[in-house]
Amino acid sequence: MSILELIKHPWPWYVAGPLIGLTVPVLLIIGNKAFGISSSLRHLCAACFPANIPFFKYDWKKEIWNLFFVLGIFLGAVIAVNLLADLEPIKINAKLARDLAVYGITDYSGMVPNQLFNWQNLLSVKGLLMMVLGGFLVGFGTRYAGGCTSSHSIMGLSTLQWPSLVATICFMVGGFIMSNLILPFILSL
Repeated sequence: MSILELIKHPWPWYVAGPLIGLTVPVLLIIGNKAFGISSSLRHLCAACFPANIPFFKYDWKKEIWNLFFVLGIFLGAVIAVNLLADLEPIKINAKLARDLAVYGITDYSGMVPNQLFNWQNLLSVKGLLMMVLGGFLVGFGTRYAGGCTSSHSIMGLSTLQWPSLVATICFMVGGFIMSNLILPFILSL
């Protein structure tokens, strides 16, 4: 199997998980850096929009490595989409497909179901709730929790941070409530 074939297919959890987990000690060893993605937006705003806002008044240049990290994620995604694209529809669990078909969601040809995430749906109540309000809540929650799931669940737990344990438990409970109680209500609108 060639290297290209190897990276074209999803890796099992027991390979991908430890590789993700190893970013924590690598970042700590090479520069005592904390892993997280949401903080890069703050660094970008501080760099591009120097305003007199206290939240953005800090030496963002010390955190420029984080912007390069996010740029690497973006470039990796561009390469993956253009060179490693799988043209087959996304395969989902048969039970999930049956459950979603009840709400008219059957097209999995993109990264997200096309019946939910499209420009026409954005102007509907369902679209506004899912995309606009959902996006706002994710952004607000990230700021309120002091970090995103990657910073708390990967970096915070591995460094034994109590607030990260609480945040991760809340992320999981919120995800279960959303997917099992709130999402079916929104999809039935």
